[in-house]
Amino acid sequence: MRLIRNIYIFCSIVMTVEGEAPELPEERELMTNCSNMSLRKVPADLTPATTTLDLSYNLLFQLQSSDFHSVSKLKVLILRHNRIQQLNLKTFEFNKELRYLDLSNNRLKSVTWYLLAGLRYLDLSFNDFDTMPICEEAGNMSHLEILGLSGAKIQKSDFQKIAHLHLNSVFLGFRTLSHYEEGSLPILNTTKLHIVLPMDTNFWVLLRDGIKTSKILEMTNIDGKSQFVSYEMQRNISLENAKTSVLLLNKVDLLWDDLFHILQFVWHTSVEHFQIQNVTFGGKAYLDHNSFDYSNTVMRTIKLEHVHFRVFYIQQDNIYLLLTKMDIENLTISNAQMPHMLFPNYPTKFQYLNFANNILTDELFKRTIQLPHLKTLLLNSNKLETLSLVSCFANNTPLEHLDLSQNLLQHKNDENCSWPETVVNMNLSYNKLSDSVFRCLPKGIQILDLNNNQIQTVPKETIHLMALRELNIAFNFLTDLPGCSHFSRLSILNVEMNLILNPSLDFVQSCQEVKTLNAGRNPFRCTCELKNFIQLETYSEVMMVGWSDSYTCEYPLNLRGTRLKDVHLPELSCNTALLIVTIVVIMLVLGLAVAFCCLHFDLPWYFRMLGQCTQTWHRVRKTTQEQLKRNVRFHAFISYSEHDSLWVKNELIPNLEKEDGSILICLYERYFDPGKSISENIVSFIEKSYKSIFVLSPNFVQNEWCHYEFYFAYHNLFHENSDHIILILLEPIPFYCIPTRCHKLKTLLEKKAYLEWPKDRRKCGLFWANLRVAINVNISATREMYELQTFTELNEESRGSTVSLMRTDCL
Repeated sequence: MRLIRNIYIFCSIVMTVEGEAPELPEERELMTNCSNMSLRKVPADLTPATTTLDLSYNLLFQLQSSDFHSVSKLKVLILRHNRIQQLNLKTFEFNKELRYLDLSNNRLKSVTWYLLAGLRYLDLSFNDFDTMPICEEAGNMSHLEILGLSGAKIQKSDFQKIAHLHLNSVFLGFRTLSHYEEGSLPILNTTKLHIVLPMDTNFWVLLRDGIKTSKILEMTNIDGKSQFVSYEMQRNISLENAKTSVLLLNKVDLLWDDLFHILQFVWHTSVEHFQIQNVTFGGKAYLDHNSFDYSNTVMRTIKLEHVHFRVFYIQQDNIYLLLTKMDIENLTISNAQMPHMLFPNYPTKFQYLNFANNILTDELFKRTIQLPHLKTLLLNSNKLETLSLVSCFANNTPLEHLDLSQNLLQHKNDENCSWPETVVNMNLSYNKLSDSVFRCLPKGIQILDLNNNQIQTVPKETIHLMALRELNIAFNFLTDLPGCSHFSRLSILNVEMNLILNPSLDFVQSCQEVKTLNAGRNPFRCTCELKNFIQLETYSEVMMVGWSDSYTCEYPLNLRGTRLKDVHLPELSCNTALLIVTIVVIMLVLGLAVAFCCLHFDLPWYFRMLGQCTQTWHRVRKTTQEQLKRNVRFHAFISYSEHDSLWVKNELIPNLEKEDGSILICLYERYFDPGKSISENIVSFIEKSYKSIFVLSPNFVQNEWCHYEFYFAYHNLFHENSDHIILILLEPIPFYCIPTRCHKLKTLLEKKAYLEWPKDRRKCGLFWANLRVAINVNISATREMYELQTFTELNEESRGSTVSLMRTDCL
């Protein structure tokens, strides 16, 4: 018991919604999978809630009565491919809900029946029973729908016990079959009968009785050991006794003449649809289409699939003619390595032809074929090369559906195509077609598949396909979405896996009828040109298949792998008109702002000052502090308004300049250099003066040049200290008279950092004493004083007369 528990731990438990059996109700199911575990006993600790238990492919050889007591809710039990030798159905008496029981491929020799009223599926096939394991209790299982049986001997009495049961399917899987009592199979009441024969079994009598048993008959493992009845005996089989309308023979290995006999026999039965798959035949042939009786049949469909030829001595043309002369509706010969096909030289009734997965070439269409009723033609997976040849063949038919996929088709522009107007569905995928294929298409086409070709663009000279509704051009080399000017009714378009970078606006504008679009897995370039395409999914009724995982950026590299829906493309940068308007508005606003600043804050004045300061700063950078000090020639530079010149000349100059020359004053009119501009002279005077004296009055603040002189002096780059400015308030100045650009002067006046000219003459002595102290600095050696005095005497007379003309008031 401990060993069993350890093994059971590895059984997988899966929760499902539906059980394995198709008839089980849709409810929560618990599946326990213990298959392929070499179990010798049923695990003891099964989960009580288990509804599906798989114990297949183990080593179980016996079932105990208590093995399944714990799983009372069990509905599906799979015990196939074990070694069980005896079965007592009473083992499952406590499993009232059991519906599906599979005991196939065991070693069962006996069954003890017990009524399992709810059982619907019971499979006892491929076991070692001597006779059919059926007794009276089996006939009481009224809910049984599918039954699998086996036994070395088949007798009528076995099946009579369940003859009253209406079964959907009976499966007879034999390991050996030593005896069959003729007439046994027709006793069964079933819709479908599937018989799997052991090798080297004479199946003829089973085939004959099987046709009388069910509507659908399938027989597997048919070989050349059969003994066929004569043609006269075949004619004696009455169609009134036959029930089968669908006959399937699987894994057939026969000589050609044996296969011929089967075809001839089935031809005169009730079979309407005859399918032979996985068939191998060969050998010397004595019978051909001239020996076949085509009369008296209800046959409508013949299918030969997965045909293999051994070495045989017969012309293949006789085989092809045998099949094409059968005046039926549907013929399929696929996976047969068939190199060509022949048709009779008269009209046939074929409506459906399937020659897929062969090696047919263009030779097929170089002969006249009369198919006045053909509606569907499947020629996929062959070696066809010329599309125009196919069109000429199809033009003589009422063809509706054509599959030419997986061929070698091409079309040249100089080749004429002529299609019937009836063609509505065409598959041309997996070929070598280029852009020219659009000049060789049926005008009435509705569904067109061109995926996996070599198409680069849809030419403008394309035929107007007004009926086209579905177009598949996936896996080609398109660089843009095709417009719909030639496909006005197009509703479904697939352009997946092409080379589309930026879909053009032509698609968005012309393809208003497109409701489904698959454009995923293209190397999109995520720029402004893609904005309208991205908005298709949000702002249109188009359903984007694969959105959004299949739509990612390839370029630019920094966005590679980003989904299109996550790409942000600003409206301003993508809308040229809006961008231009925005720039114009910004320029206008900036222009108005500049104009306002110029008018209100005298901005041009500040710019001129900034330019002068910049030039001065560059010159100062090239000059050392020692050189700057050697350049000083004057104690003070005096700045004043012309309206205050009388006070300066009569009061200020006489009291500062003494005969001993202890204080040297720089006056504008004395040292003006005509070779320089006024602003350059001002900068030079301030540079050569240790102090700058400003005579302040209402006239001063209204003088433009006085503003310049004060600005340069205040921002003097030639002095390290900030006490080089001396203010003399000659007359009181109302603050409202001071211009905005002279805010520094206003600040100094508010701090009272000035010398005020006294109205009382008795106080003038103190004023002059304070002023001398403020400007009394030893600035030069004797040689420098001498050079300066000489320079003054030589230039004072010649320049004094022109100064008043050069330096004028602004207002």
